[in-house]
Amino acid sequence: MKKLVASILSLAVVAGLGFAAPAFAEEAKKEEAHAEGGTPHYPIHHPKQESWSFAGPFGHYDKAQLQRGLKVYTEVCSACHSMNLVSFRTLEHLGYSDAQVKAFAANYEVQDGPNGDGEMFTRKAVPSDHFPSPYANPEAAAAANNGAAPPDMSLLAKARGVTRGFPQFIFDMFTQYQEGGPDYIYSLLTGYQDPPAGVEVAAGTHYNPYFANAAALAMAQPISNDQVTYEDGTPQTVDQYAKDVSAFLMWTAEPHLEERKRTGFMVMIFLVIFTGLVYLTKKSVYANKEH
Repeated sequence: MKKLVASILSLAVVAGLGFAAPAFAEEAKKEEAHAEGGTPHYPIHHPKQESWSFAGPFGHYDKAQLQRGLKVYTEVCSACHSMNLVSFRTLEHLGYSDAQVKAFAANYEVQDGPNGDGEMFTRKAVPSDHFPSPYANPEAAAAANNGAAPPDMSLLAKARGVTRGFPQFIFDMFTQYQEGGPDYIYSLLTGYQDPPAGVEVAAGTHYNPYFANAAALAMAQPISNDQVTYEDGTPQTVDQYAKDVSAFLMWTAEPHLEERKRTGFMVMIFLVIFTGLVYLTKKSVYANKEH
């Protein structure tokens, strides 16, 4: 019966009988795979689409949110994840002063050298340095995490995302949806739960239906309520932490997003004016010519 339902829905997609059919077809395929003992499609649940200040053609970053996201990364994520492509001096774009950036960088130590004796040494970081990795090398990171090195977070929000499929990707071209990465990160961080009845997860892994590669992952839920203190009175919940750090990771991946959108808007205005001028020129040149 489930095979029949999946087949009918698949035909509906091909015939264009409705926009809701692909979503139902996807769920039917997942259930069919589970019923036959096959491999289900991941993620099991599609990432939640959140509302972001930087979404849309006029989107912009909320600096207060980015500062909170930096705090979450610093106090939680940086224990395992590096951010090697982000320098401390770029934090000035989040509203921090030069003195604050210098003080923040000084909390870290980086390796430098060689010195006059040909030896490497450690020193306090300066604004021109990048966020250091918590591990000496990728091999050490993998050894400390059951053989899998935690991914670098510099470009994570652009590297992660889930294909939305037809017809959603068509609508995305008009809405300029580019928030798949933050949506995925937010959903993953808030998606930890007990496995449903009949589902077994391997020892040392944790069930999360939003994980793109399997039903469970080795990373335990990294954050809990009231784990990070917010001085501005923002709710200290897992949901808020996840939103803030997801927005921050979007900024690290695309720090010039606001400039790009402003430039794109000006280009569109120019093209509209240019098109009008070309049309008026054409009418003027060919107005008295026989066709």
